[in-house]
Amino acid sequence: MTFYALVFIVATVVSYLLSVVLWQVGTRFDVRREVRVRDVHKEPVPRLGGLALFVSLLVSTIVASQVSWFDGVFADSAAVWALVAAAAVVVAIGFIDDLIELDWVTKLAGQILAAGIVAWQGVQIVSIPIGGLTLFSPTLSLVLTVLAIVLVMNAVNFIDGLDGLVAGVTLIASSVFFVYSFLLATGEADTPYFNYASLFTAILLGAMLGFVPLNWHPAKLFLGDSGSLLVGLVMATTAISVTGQIDPAMVSASQLLPAFIPVLLPLAVLVVPLLDFLLAVLRRLRAGMSPFEADRQHLHHRLLDMGHTHLQAVLILYAWTSVLAVGTLMFLFVEWYLALGIIALGLIGSTVVTLSPEHRDVDDPLAVPPQSERSNA
Repeated sequence: MTFYALVFIVATVVSYLLSVVLWQVGTRFDVRREVRVRDVHKEPVPRLGGLALFVSLLVSTIVASQVSWFDGVFADSAAVWALVAAAAVVVAIGFIDDLIELDWVTKLAGQILAAGIVAWQGVQIVSIPIGGLTLFSPTLSLVLTVLAIVLVMNAVNFIDGLDGLVAGVTLIASSVFFVYSFLLATGEADTPYFNYASLFTAILLGAMLGFVPLNWHPAKLFLGDSGSLLVGLVMATTAISVTGQIDPAMVSASQLLPAFIPVLLPLAVLVVPLLDFLLAVLRRLRAGMSPFEADRQHLHHRLLDMGHTHLQAVLILYAWTSVLAVGTLMFLFVEWYLALGIIALGLIGSTVVTLSPEHRDVDDPLAVPPQSERSNA
């Protein structure tokens, strides 16, 4: 744990210091894009947070490579540096998009390239730990891996619409996933893949913690597409390195922990972005739009329209993430009926809060007007 704490601290410090610098640079040189109709904020804000996260990821990975305790992870250094290279690709694509708004085909091509780099270097879905199902076709494994990574990247990107939303959801989800991957890495089923997941989850946690002070409402710095895509890439890759790398023929049932947890936990920690992504795709296809054509009907927009304040909307989405992620993890520590009870109580509480908005504060500079008042939404 000491060495994970080391890379966590490095990631936090680098991310925070660089976020402050990028905020000042972005403000001084006006590296900001005009506010769009679908945006919630009223004033242009620099979208340079992704650069801070990437440098934090790079520096922390270099530091970890010099720590002998992580030798098992860097024994397959290609997989490690492939993730860093893929991160560079999505950050470059996202940064350009933040400046001039690329077409969705170009962005998707960049995302596929990044996901392909990760999958090409060995982080792939080779098995599904339910019933010992193994994907024997290398082509099928590659395709499913790329699709999964691209899906998660876009899902995270879709919810990046409120100050602190992606940062907070990432901190909650990654904290839960770190506990799970750390238990695997220190247990009987220890493999380099589990240490790989723990390492990069710790780095992501530190990078996000350093970024949060600049992104909390009212935000001084945004993640931008470069940051949200980077977050989605790391979260998807670490999840696949645990869930999809387990070979049922090589690991006993007792080492897998409850058989459904490796599948359910990644879904639980990503429930908010995945649900928002699914609803957005269905909504846009029904309207005859491209699934990647932006609109202003995401979950956070709907919460604001219901009458929740900016902060309330963010906290509600935090609550849904926490209930499902922590509740799923509890299956490892308590009897199944207690875990289900915890989840049920949490879902009931979250539902009550979601459906009980206060009246909108007209002084909130980020309040979204009712649908009837928006002619261009």
